[in-house]
Amino acid sequence: MGGESKQSSTQSSTTNPWEPAQPALQGILGQLQGQLGKTGVTGAENNALDTITTNANAAAGQYAPQMGANANELLSGGGALNQTGAINKNYEDYQRRLNPTADGTNMGGNSGLQPYLDTIRDDVTNQVNGSFAAAGRDFSGANFGALGRGIASGMAPVIAQQYNTDTANQRSAADALYGAGNTNAGLLSGLQQQNLANKQVGATAAGQATDMSNAGANATLAAEAQRRGIPVQALGLLAQIGIPIAGLGGQSSGQSDTTNQMSGVQQFATAVTPFTSMFKFGGG
Repeated sequence: MGGESKQSSTQSSTTNPWEPAQPALQGILGQLQGQLGKTGVTGAENNALDTITTNANAAAGQYAPQMGANANELLSGGGALNQTGAINKNYEDYQRRLNPTADGTNMGGNSGLQPYLDTIRDDVTNQVNGSFAAAGRDFSGANFGALGRGIASGMAPVIAQQYNTDTANQRSAADALYGAGNTNAGLLSGLQQQNLANKQVGATAAGQATDMSNAGANATLAAEAQRRGIPVQALGLLAQIGIPIAGLGGQSSGQSDTTNQMSGVQQFATAVTPFTSMFKFGGG
């Protein structure tokens, strides 16, 4: 048969590894306590925060109206379409001047050509009539036939050349009007795109003007946040040093139970021990 025995014990211990350093730690904590009264905003910090607020309010009062006016102008297009009327007027004038040529209205109607034709006619008439008069045949049928052929052969190349010139001018005028129309459309389209771009820039400028108007208030809020935050930050720095020191060392306690398994010989010895003692005291 086996047997077992149980033993219970309670133990406690104290850990204080920093005991040799306690004087130095106490000195540090004392200095930290002395710094608690210095966590507020200093005079220099107050002056700096007041300067920031004053400058922001001054800038807002000075520039916000101008930025607002600039935003309004840009939102209305920034004057990008102001020259539209002038551009269209120039194009209309160009059309008015070139349309007759492009339409062929001036073909064969060049007034500058007539004096040249008159000169040819006069020269041919004088030459032909003089020849027939010298032969005594002036005013004859042959005279008039030769005169007509001479005038026609003299004028025909000039008229043909002028016709070709008028035709080329007509084509050039049509091409010029087509190019001018495209150029005019491009200019107007560019102005319209600039108008839209100005409006988009105006939307951004409007936001900037609003920010500038709020700059003084935002600077005041930021300054007041600093006035509250500086002491909190200072206390936080002191706490980062003091709290870990306060947590150094400690004490612990606990209870442990021990169970031993007894052999047969140990159990027998335990059982006969009372009898052995009785025999000793009784003389047995």
